[in-house]
Amino acid sequence: MLLVLIPVVGITLNSAFDQQLKIAIQNELKAYSYSILGVAEVVDNQLLMPEQLLENQFNVIQSGLYALITTKGLAEKYSGAQPASSTKVEPELEESPNSALWQSRSFLSITLPKDLSSPLIGQSSFSEVIIENKAHLAYSFSASFSVNQQDFPITLHVIKEQSEYLILVNEFKQKVWTWLLILLCIFILVQIVWLAWTLKPLTKLSDELTAVEQGKQTLLTANYPQELEQVTKQLNVLLHTEQQQRKRYRNALADLAHSLKTPLAVMQTQAELSTESLDQLHLMNNMIEHQLKRAQSAGESSWHLGIAVDAVVDKLLKTLAKIYHSKQLSFSCDISPSAIFKGDEADLMEILGNLLDNACKAANQKVIISAKCLGKKLVITIEDDGEGIDAAQQDDILLRGVRADTYQKGHGIGLAIVRDLVASYQGGLAIERSKQLHGALFILTFAIL
Repeated sequence: MLLVLIPVVGITLNSAFDQQLKIAIQNELKAYSYSILGVAEVVDNQLLMPEQLLENQFNVIQSGLYALITTKGLAEKYSGAQPASSTKVEPELEESPNSALWQSRSFLSITLPKDLSSPLIGQSSFSEVIIENKAHLAYSFSASFSVNQQDFPITLHVIKEQSEYLILVNEFKQKVWTWLLILLCIFILVQIVWLAWTLKPLTKLSDELTAVEQGKQTLLTANYPQELEQVTKQLNVLLHTEQQQRKRYRNALADLAHSLKTPLAVMQTQAELSTESLDQLHLMNNMIEHQLKRAQSAGESSWHLGIAVDAVVDKLLKTLAKIYHSKQLSFSCDISPSAIFKGDEADLMEILGNLLDNACKAANQKVIISAKCLGKKLVITIEDDGEGIDAAQQDDILLRGVRADTYQKGHGIGLAIVRDLVASYQGGLAIERSKQLHGALFILTFAIL
């Protein structure tokens, strides 16, 4: 609105000033015309004018203020010097639509204009004319002298150069636009400050939601105005309820796992059980572990907390370095600080823990892990310098229902857990051969919400 209104105000002010200035000049020229007509006389159909006029600018050559008297029809043309007072002018008669009868001294050495208007008797006009390639304003007034019951019509033209007028207009325009521009800048600055102040609660709310999303806090704790208070209260209720439900859900699953594992452990201790029965019980125990771990995944049902990948990787590498101390593995990390996993920390620990554990088992000397944000995706890669996985096995190992532990050492049942956890977050898991270490390369991709 400011960018629209300020120019409109400037154009309106300039137009109004220009119009009022022209009216003032027109009134000035009208007053000059009355003073000239007051000293004009017609005797025996001859125009008599004083040698000098009261306004001295009419008497100075090229002063910028001029006076001219013309007539229509059979006109009297004066081409000599100004007549003395009370002296009759001997005119030359010619047939012309607009002939000059008299001109002021200021017109000397200047070509008389030919495009002057001739209004009707008793009427006036105001127009622009060009004299010597300069713009002038002209006030024309037509009058008629009655001599011996005969009319003597004349048109008086009072002309003024526009230089002063244009200087005033330009100065006014410059001042108006300068101050309007300053005013516009002040208004914009005030508006920016006002918007920043009024939108500060929304910015604070956005920052707190980001902190909750990244796991830095669990609830919205700042004070908000009345318009946002109800919203923040409802969000806190939602967050608290979700956290409690997730906690109860995990506790219930843990109790279920304990209650199922105890009877299975008792059954496995029975001496009369055959080897086939023991194998089936062991298989049931592994299936329960796998399915419970899958059910415990936060996945899409939980609040997407923001977990820093570098902190989780650092914990895992410290543990794995102790476990595989005898292999003297070298770990290389390239974790971006902006790499944030939008999910549960336990799920991320499970995913990366299984993959890193497999990489440590398969590696000869080196394991590399990297995590970067590419566009709207989080990409995590884990690679080792082991024997790797054949291309045919890379496709089969990710098929649902195929047991991963039928492949080479270091890629056991944990990969199935990783596969299901990644799928619960609608992520992607790809297996390739590392171009750098020539071993297995696992690529995880997760969407950044």
